[in-house]
Amino acid sequence: MSEPAGQIAATLRAADRDRYLSVLYAPEGKRDALFSLYAFNAEIAAIRDRIREALPGEIRLQWWRDVLAASEGAGEGHPVAAALVETIRLHNLPRSAFHNYLEARIFDLYDDPMPSRVDLEGYCGETASAIIQLAALILDPAAAPAHTKLAGHAGCALAITGLLRLLPIHRARGQCYVPRDILASAGMSPEEFLAGAPDGPARHAVEATIALASDHLAAFLKNAPDLPPGLRPAFLPLAVVPAYLSKLSRNPAAALETSAGISDLRRHWIMLRAASSGWR
Repeated sequence: MSEPAGQIAATLRAADRDRYLSVLYAPEGKRDALFSLYAFNAEIAAIRDRIREALPGEIRLQWWRDVLAASEGAGEGHPVAAALVETIRLHNLPRSAFHNYLEARIFDLYDDPMPSRVDLEGYCGETASAIIQLAALILDPAAAPAHTKLAGHAGCALAITGLLRLLPIHRARGQCYVPRDILASAGMSPEEFLAGAPDGPARHAVEATIALASDHLAAFLKNAPDLPPGLRPAFLPLAVVPAYLSKLSRNPAAALETSAGISDLRRHWIMLRAASSGWR
């Protein structure tokens, strides 16, 4: 691994442990490309953590649009950008997917509540599902297009679970990714969800969101045994989702104040098992 590639891998390892581990099960010749894709995802996801107002975030997203729209050699001086531009070129990845991804990420910069489940699923589709599809194209461009629907469900399950795990952070800074229609069914508004106690209606809203993630996970698992082994590494980050959802389900109210996690040892074991035998 070259020095820039090693730096990118180390950055990803610190920012997104699950995706980092998944890359280690990919063919060696594909790992640098996957590292660059996932490091890009981690960097964009972290923009909100680095800004106090939306405008600097919008400027950063526009910088990425300009870099990814440019020709070969763009992004020099930024290891992740330069590596991603090369990955797009080498693997003929659709630039439109990156454009749509960056457009969806604008939502992260503001405190507007998520309007509906459909909007949440659309957000997940343009972000987490798109990353899975792009990873699949890197691994096997011939086989990947046949599994787009599977990537859609996988991305929704993965992203919604991630948002549930980030609830304490989002609530602290006034963000509400739990859709309005789910909150309305629980008898509360986004403002009440952000400010209210972690029980009663808020608990019901979390339970409904867990159920939504579980529905997408079930839809993925139904057809996961048909996934070609060559594409399996693209879906491996999803392997730990059942463990996260199980922990969230045991105490939904706690999710409002504490991020649900699992031990590194358990994460390694789950990933190894899925990489070896899939989801059979």
